[in-house]
Amino acid sequence: MVRFTRSLLRLPLLLALVALGVFSLLFRRPRTRAARAEWLHRFCVTSLRRLGVSVRSRGAFPPAGAVISNHMGYLDIVAFAALGPCVFVSKSEIAGWPVLGWITTQSGTVYVRRGRGGSADRARSELRTVAAEGVPVVFFPEGTSGNGSSVLPFRTGLLADCIETGEPITAAFLSYRLTRPNAPGSAALLPYWDDTPLATHIFRILGLRGIAVEIAFADAPIPFSPAALADRHLAAAEARAAVLALKSDA
Repeated sequence: MVRFTRSLLRLPLLLALVALGVFSLLFRRPRTRAARAEWLHRFCVTSLRRLGVSVRSRGAFPPAGAVISNHMGYLDIVAFAALGPCVFVSKSEIAGWPVLGWITTQSGTVYVRRGRGGSADRARSELRTVAAEGVPVVFFPEGTSGNGSSVLPFRTGLLADCIETGEPITAAFLSYRLTRPNAPGSAALLPYWDDTPLATHIFRILGLRGIAVEIAFADAPIPFSPAALADRHLAAAEARAAVLALKSDA
């Protein structure tokens, strides 16, 4: 009951933050991806601070190139963006979502259309455009979110596209924890990976206290082996290993 009441009290604040974010986008209309990434960074910093969510990093957020990470839900995106300006890669379906789709588009998201002719070429072209602006690209090679108990095998397509651009790819590992007392089992609510409606999950998250996110970054880009550069499946395995190597320190 306490968590439900806390959610009700915080919901108007979340709606106000989103409304202000939409208004600022309409007013500023950032044209470059760098400017859009900067807007998203400021929006996420302000929103998480007002909602009592802390984000810290171990290691430095790479200033350019690609960053790959494990994936546990939409909060991952907000946390990465709060650490610094960056652009995300997402499935194209999100572009059609009400409000959220418009915000992700305006914040510079690179959309990938799976299973369509020429999608790989378009993805590489978009990634090169972002690289030219000096903005890091963040994506999640698992292709879907999990509950945090394991890291799923990495999909090969987008990772191979990034390797072909020649940009450095840095591994990261993200983890959640609760730093304040909550009801038993509350930590299991943090990942968003099942069929729970998005609005329902957000409402539950609003009722939690002391949400803390930590993102560990590797000290250097992934040194893919010559064999991996020629075999996308081997590259995906080496990339996953680089992400998992950071988990042991988390």
